[in-house]
Amino acid sequence: MSTPGVHPAVKSTAYRLMKPHQVVETEIEHRVPERHVVIEPTLGSICHADLRYFSGNRRPEALARKLPMALIHEGIGTVVDSRAPELRIGQRVAVVPNIPGYLIHGIAPEDCCPACRNGTGENYCQKGRFLGSGTDGIAQNRLVVPAECAIPIPDEVPGEIAVLVELCTVSYQALVHVKSKLDSARIAVFGDGPVGYLAAAVLRYVYGVGEERLHVFGAVPEKLAQFDFATTSLVQEYDFSAGDSYDIALECAGGRFSESAINQAIDVLSPCGHLILMGVSEERVPINTRDVLEKGITMRGSSRSSRADFHPVMAAMKDPAFQRTLGKLLPEKRTPVASAADFARAMEYAESHRGWHKVLLQFQW
Repeated sequence: MSTPGVHPAVKSTAYRLMKPHQVVETEIEHRVPERHVVIEPTLGSICHADLRYFSGNRRPEALARKLPMALIHEGIGTVVDSRAPELRIGQRVAVVPNIPGYLIHGIAPEDCCPACRNGTGENYCQKGRFLGSGTDGIAQNRLVVPAECAIPIPDEVPGEIAVLVELCTVSYQALVHVKSKLDSARIAVFGDGPVGYLAAAVLRYVYGVGEERLHVFGAVPEKLAQFDFATTSLVQEYDFSAGDSYDIALECAGGRFSESAINQAIDVLSPCGHLILMGVSEERVPINTRDVLEKGITMRGSSRSSRADFHPVMAAMKDPAFQRTLGKLLPEKRTPVASAADFARAMEYAESHRGWHKVLLQFQW
């Protein structure tokens, strides 16, 4: 245990992305302020956001501003040093990558920024940091974060399930703003990839939306078949001009499919319906504004979660049915990572195999 009142430092071996496709092992140093913990990452999961950095699929000015940087923001680990009494050495924790500025600087929320001061939400903090996006992420052997951003993993939750918690919390956060409607609303999810799958799973197992009110639209029969807890339809066979209407729609397709998914969602939404945008596209997307106006549709974007979202999702992960559903995204085996070269190979593999299953990194420090 570190001495109270002293800010010791810890050295960390990081796999830093120097430029697209180039990863170098680098030693960095972190201060360990009071109420912070030192975590040794054990499992990480590769996100499409990581791949956009690795492949150079971001704007040149963004890459120039953010690199060099250790990637990965989806991960779990073990506490190896703690300056917070509620977290003990040896405890398994999930990492919250979105760290609000007031926790970083040890100040009150009202002294941080307008978003923290007025309660807009920690995920909009103007002085915060996001691991693996402008600050070093989980691909390092000693990660230092505020204790509030290290969420204990219940004994009932296996590590390979817990590593998916950050992804699930993104969906949970997106739905918080329509939570009061979820008891009776009819909901459509557009997208049969991992983002759509997790959004639908969170609706079913965290928010309790039944199959009869949860409709998933996708384009690939094999992927759509995985959604055995929801009603499903292939977009190429569904008549959007004569189908059912929905109170809430989630666009989870992203990329080049964003345009069709957004406009199909607009087609099926009821007057005064809610459209939640979750799919990421690097290009501008044309949408049917006429029907948005005529129907009075509310549109809201959401891409990050906050630490408050982790607790209800982690509690729900104790449910064996939720675990079985999440387990369909897991690969047959984990990818061992013991060097910068191993990390780069894992990223190259994930870039060239953008399939259904996640790529899980088993860190071997």
